[in-house]
Amino acid sequence: MSFETDMIIDRRRLKRRLTFWRIVGVLAVVAAVLTALAPFDLSVNKDRIARLEVDGIIVDDRLREEALADIAEDDKVKALIIAINSPGGTFTGGDSLYQSLRKVAEKKPVVTVMGGTAASAGYMIAIAADYVIASAGTITGSIGVIMQTADVTGLMDKIGIKPVVVKSGHLKAQPNPMEPFSEAARRVTEGIIGDFYDMFVEIVIERRNLPKSTAYELADGRIYSGRQAAANGLIDAIGRESDAIKWLAANHNVDDQLPVIDIKIDYEDEPWRELVGKSLGKALFSERLRLDGVLSLWHPEGYLD
Repeated sequence: MSFETDMIIDRRRLKRRLTFWRIVGVLAVVAAVLTALAPFDLSVNKDRIARLEVDGIIVDDRLREEALADIAEDDKVKALIIAINSPGGTFTGGDSLYQSLRKVAEKKPVVTVMGGTAASAGYMIAIAADYVIASAGTITGSIGVIMQTADVTGLMDKIGIKPVVVKSGHLKAQPNPMEPFSEAARRVTEGIIGDFYDMFVEIVIERRNLPKSTAYELADGRIYSGRQAAANGLIDAIGRESDAIKWLAANHNVDDQLPVIDIKIDYEDEPWRELVGKSLGKALFSERLRLDGVLSLWHPEGYLD
């Protein structure tokens, strides 16, 4: 056999080997991708129970509402668990989330599991569920709303600063730290607070099936332990997530062996949301200034993650 023939044979062998290893490499990449996506496929294509974690301060959240709308229409999701650890937040944030959860509840069973705290707007969203469970030591209740301001005009006088405010009417931009809080402004503000408060209590009356007088008596702003809340009809039972799953199985024939999959919300384009929600308890004074409007919030100064 000539030298040239040997060269040709060797080249063909080398080419076959390169082709083989290229195929092996491609298959390895495909296998790695499939392995990485395996958990995702399990959660999307198989029956499951979804879990929504509400942790920290509650604010308006379009992405969360869209995720819940998808959950409502997903036939593979057999039930929703709301896991709450929140002292509340803005009234509109709580109300928006409450409405979104009620839409889910129209399509499938929803159960709430309260963590360490589920107060104020945190309680509002909790009672969107068909069944509410808390730990004995959960801090809940704090049914009410609050709007806070400060009058710094006296301090400004002492340091020689005189604010100048030009506005179209005497009730514009009231309350305002740069002006004394007039009686007319106070009456208007109290009227707004009263209206928001009535809306909150009406939700409690409807969802907890309480007499109006009882609901207003309980809704004086105080907090309750989980045991006290159960005794007063504000929640259904003392327990944990395993008890929620048992309730779903007993009352809605939901398979108690289904996996519980967290709802993942991609905040890549809005990273500030997670920052506000989870860091508020640690850096409250500066963060609290970002919460505009009427709040439904339980003493966040004492709130810890």
